[in-house]
Amino acid sequence: MNKNLIKLKHVSKVFKVGEENFTALHDVSLEIDSGAFMSFVGPSGSGKTTLLNLIGGLDVPTTGDIYFKEEGLSSMSREQMARYRRENIGFIFQTYNLLPVYSVYENVLFPLLLNGEKEKDVQERVMDIVTKVGLESQAKKRPSQLSGGQCQRVAIARALVKDPLLILADEPTANLDSENSLQILELMRELNQQYQAAVVFSTHDEKVTRYVRREVKLEDGRIVSDKNNINGIA
Repeated sequence: MNKNLIKLKHVSKVFKVGEENFTALHDVSLEIDSGAFMSFVGPSGSGKTTLLNLIGGLDVPTTGDIYFKEEGLSSMSREQMARYRRENIGFIFQTYNLLPVYSVYENVLFPLLLNGEKEKDVQERVMDIVTKVGLESQAKKRPSQLSGGQCQRVAIARALVKDPLLILADEPTANLDSENSLQILELMRELNQQYQAAVVFSTHDEKVTRYVRREVKLEDGRIVSDKNNINGIA
């Protein structure tokens, strides 16, 4: 399955910082295929998180165009952009971003309720993905009762439950120890193969780069290399 999912054409992003302009991305062009398992790598300030946010529709480019299955994001209204994020993108954040007063089950259920689903119709789907990430016995617990690795598993389940075409993971292993990091990467590799959702990491964690099939390296907002990882575990 190598059908093109995301295409960026000459994308730049400029932020106003005080009286100065800061160019976070310079003339970036790339394509992401369906089912990809890849990473944007580079030091802090290289532009990798900005790139992730633009692809996810959380921000808009200053110049250039981004296409999702040939549909330009720049032509979308605010409502269409919100629907694009809800229906097609699963987000996994470094800080988990779980709802603290909700249980594991409720956190995973929440995006389906936002999409207009009724709980009685999706209970089985929610528990199925909770079980797949190894948290069936923790389903009634709140985030404060879980370890960091378990919280990240909840975030993965929440991202996957709506069956997105693309998962964007911003430094998902940054707050985890080595053992939990490897467990999370192995889980995401297995789920990528099972669900066929494209997975794009933003990371400087070398453990991630050993797993991905493609690595795009950024420096100062520019792509400096784009290579397939023939030694990737994925």
